[in-house]
Amino acid sequence: MNAAVRVLLCDDHAVVRAGLRALLSSTDGIEVVGEAGSGADALAMAGALRPDVVLMDLQLGSGMDGVEATRRLTASDSDAAPRVLVLTMFDTDADIARAVAAGAAGYLLKAEPPERLFAAVRDAAAGRTALSRAVTDRVVSRLRAPGPALTERERDVLARLAEGMGNREIARTLFLSEATVKTHLGRVYDKLGVRTRAGAVAAAARHRLLP
Repeated sequence: MNAAVRVLLCDDHAVVRAGLRALLSSTDGIEVVGEAGSGADALAMAGALRPDVVLMDLQLGSGMDGVEATRRLTASDSDAAPRVLVLTMFDTDADIARAVAAGAAGYLLKAEPPERLFAAVRDAAAGRTALSRAVTDRVVSRLRAPGPALTERERDVLARLAEGMGNREIARTLFLSEATVKTHLGRVYDKLGVRTRAGAVAAAARHRLLP
């Protein structure tokens, strides 16, 4: 008989964690070994509990977000490093790309039926990739019609621009000079084919480049 897949839950909502624990505990072959309410807690608990899979939300309130927690959890080349399966309500291209780039083994939406979640946990533990059908469709669509390729720093600047920040505030937030911010914005404008800040935000939303 195969050993149960050991799962650590990471979500900042206690009610969600309780629901996931009850759901996962209702099926054979999956054992919930712990619950973390923050990214920092997930890192500490993963080191102590050695889960096979960490079920990770992206939005974790203040502090470390799910993407950074995923990056740190999967950074080790050790066989003991857990597989991280993102479980979230957010399905923007930017969120999917960041999670996958951080090392996530899969990306599921919270609207998935329980059977799909169970299968995804087992797939992740076995080293396979697990994606929601909706996420798969989006990835395929993006591959067929890719949008502008922005660097990570250009995305950072664009995100602050969308929040209504001016160049000086963006520079202070990202620890850049105003001249560097202007350079990044110029490249963003060129790639998006726009000439104004409002145009850049509108184009970014159209191409789903904003988190």
